[in-house]
Amino acid sequence: MKTFALKTLGCKVNQYESQQIGHVFEQAGLTPARSGEPADIVVVNTCCVTHIASSKSRRAIRQATAKNPHAPLIVTGCLPIGQMDELNDLDDNCLIITDKTHFSATLNQILSSHNTDCRTQNHSKPSLSCKIKHKTENIQSTDSTDPESLPLLKSYAGRSRAFLKVQDGCDAYCTYCIIPKIRTKVCSKDVKNILQEARDLIAAGHNEIVLTGIFLGAYGQTTARRKRWDPAYRDSLAEMVAQVAALPGLARLRLSSLEPSDVTERLLEVFKQYPTLMPHLHLPLQSGSGRILKRMARQYTIGQFMDVVDRAKSVLDRPAITTDIIVGFPGETEEDFEQTLDISRRVEFSKIHSFSFSVRKNTPAALLEPKVPAAVIRDRSDRLHALDQQLQIQFRRQFLGQTVEVIVEHIRPPKGRCERYFMVDIGSLPDAAKLKKGQRVRLVLRD
Repeated sequence: MKTFALKTLGCKVNQYESQQIGHVFEQAGLTPARSGEPADIVVVNTCCVTHIASSKSRRAIRQATAKNPHAPLIVTGCLPIGQMDELNDLDDNCLIITDKTHFSATLNQILSSHNTDCRTQNHSKPSLSCKIKHKTENIQSTDSTDPESLPLLKSYAGRSRAFLKVQDGCDAYCTYCIIPKIRTKVCSKDVKNILQEARDLIAAGHNEIVLTGIFLGAYGQTTARRKRWDPAYRDSLAEMVAQVAALPGLARLRLSSLEPSDVTERLLEVFKQYPTLMPHLHLPLQSGSGRILKRMARQYTIGQFMDVVDRAKSVLDRPAITTDIIVGFPGETEEDFEQTLDISRRVEFSKIHSFSFSVRKNTPAALLEPKVPAAVIRDRSDRLHALDQQLQIQFRRQFLGQTVEVIVEHIRPPKGRCERYFMVDIGSLPDAAKLKKGQRVRLVLRD
């Protein structure tokens, strides 16, 4: 039987779409290749949100080519659309997908043309030639992956938590971000399909579902620019989340990343109403300096961010608030960075994901001056990391001696995430050696 291999880089949306690609292949009669073995067809789902992500994607492509020299290699994801010139050294047999509309039909046509043993599905869609490019051809089309263009998932292979993509696309155009040039179309999955997919994932035994999107807060809208939002759909996200949270058999529901203004009063009501919705908000701050936020073209002020945090803490019981912070954005002074540290202490983030500023060409931030020296960025990153470690310990201490529920994510060593998202070592449990990924366990949290 023919086999396939998938390598995925980047965000939760990419992870979800790779699961969909695997589902298309399985429907066509292929099976996943065993770890370490060559495959008959290979897909690398790339990322280019930072230069490090681009570098990792190129490395993954080279490794896949070396390991599977005779297999068709499909390169998809964000890199072929956003940074095509970084793929000039690919082998001639690489198939580069630069237009992800009708993605399922494209994959089936590739399978049909390269593998006559596959049971490909019939699709009356545009021809293969307008969907893929060999490495020597130019990009002519870009688009988001329409949430309805690939099959709904019935299970989520290899993970204890199941991601469920409900939205795609962003046109907010933060000055540092390349995503609006890659996933241009802002669109949402129909709530009926979300509920059906969630039911199937629950039936498959997934104890936690994470709703995700490129700009999750724009669910139900046709733009990520809030000034253009239709007020009639202002709480579309909250109402959809409420329907998912109410599904029978669901143990946990979590939201991926939200902008501060996405946390409406109605959404907080939904959090309070449904115990299946975990007390965890991921709110990217990016910078604690109002001046830098303006340079980034973010859609909130520091005051608005703190107001959302205060409201969340007043409604929810000790919620975990995690964040993303960019260190060394052009023009960031020591005073700006100190403001970021100060806000982080005031919010008491339970986890800070910090990133050094990465220049992405064709973004406004690439032209901004002055650039922050690399040595300064390293020093600030070290200081922010030290604060992050301190805040993580501080947040966790609130729950010492209390019983928490953990969903097992790793077997060696045994550990998993609790309701408030921090990782818990469960190796001390009597039956720890018998635990399985995705299993729910309860224990008293110790220091």
